[in-house]
Amino acid sequence: MIPYGRQDIRQADIDAVVAVLRSDFLTQGPTVPAFEAALAAKSGAQHAVAMNSATSALHAACLALGVGAGDRVWTSPVTFVASANCALYCGAQVDFVDIDPRTYNMSVAALATKLARAEVAGALPKLVIPVHLCGQPCEMESIAALGKRYGFKIVEDASHAVGARYRGGPVGDCRYSDITVFSFHPVKIITTAEGGLATTNDPALAHRLQLLRSHGIVRDPSRMVGESHGAWYYQQVALGFNYRMTDVQAALGLSQLQRLDEYVARRHELARAYDESFAGLPLTTPWQHPDSYSGLHLYVVRLRLDVLRRTHREVFDALRARGIGVNLHYIPVHTQPYYRALGFRDGQFPEAERYYAEAISLPMYATLSDEQQAQVVQVVREVLAG
Repeated sequence: MIPYGRQDIRQADIDAVVAVLRSDFLTQGPTVPAFEAALAAKSGAQHAVAMNSATSALHAACLALGVGAGDRVWTSPVTFVASANCALYCGAQVDFVDIDPRTYNMSVAALATKLARAEVAGALPKLVIPVHLCGQPCEMESIAALGKRYGFKIVEDASHAVGARYRGGPVGDCRYSDITVFSFHPVKIITTAEGGLATTNDPALAHRLQLLRSHGIVRDPSRMVGESHGAWYYQQVALGFNYRMTDVQAALGLSQLQRLDEYVARRHELARAYDESFAGLPLTTPWQHPDSYSGLHLYVVRLRLDVLRRTHREVFDALRARGIGVNLHYIPVHTQPYYRALGFRDGQFPEAERYYAEAISLPMYATLSDEQQAQVVQVVREVLAG
């Protein structure tokens, strides 16, 4: 089976992890801050705070920005559930903004319309979380302009987009947002086995994120209430969590980061080959916004079901039966049973639902060989031919 995504672990990665295993620090040592510094430099941000998952980073980002009970948070319906759940963890209300039919990201037009209506109703969001689906950056300049007009904060969910660029700058530089969150899950562009990271240019937000990831505890006497009792002393000054990344994970991330540009470049080679090979077939290949350079975490095609003789499910099942490990990213969050129980229903976000009815994620990862890709293309052609 050719999977839709997979990690690439090389001897350099293994050596980096073994070096930490043989050191005095397995959890909180010098490697986590080294990884943070490297990622901050790569993304152009002033601060980076590593955590044990992107979900943890999203939750901490919401809390750092003061999201709480009674607040409203909007995100895209086409994303993994964590992009919405993070707001619910804080007691906030979640709503969605429909997607753009070409980029599959949050539609700026739909966002503007929804904001205008919310302003009249006195129901504006405190936070908007645009999701860079498949690694393609959202139209952040326009979203940021709306943020200034309507007074909401912005967290970029860039779980798919490490290594991506937008308007000449790296995703993660927070030019158009308060915080950006990355994921390093094994099928992402680079991996720490499991892990996430938040970038920001605000030192106060960075400190808040650091507090939240480690039980709300400080050891710096200048941040304590009253005087320190001695070198052993620490204080809990906030309610935090155990969201820390380990040195073992950070060592893997540091090693992988050295190959980030190589990985993304290879993904673009593969995408161009797919685009050319699928020309004329009854499917729609991904459209890339001219302002962006995608991380290409995923390569999603949409079936033209109006001309195919097979259903979406039949095509999906036939590809898997032939050894192509396709997947579907994602089931619209508002259609999940938990969110239906909150009052969401079919038909509220029609572009997202149309996308779900047609989308299939094909294999896309840096070590996918030309021969494997040729096999994927051949099987897709045969399955679509019926």
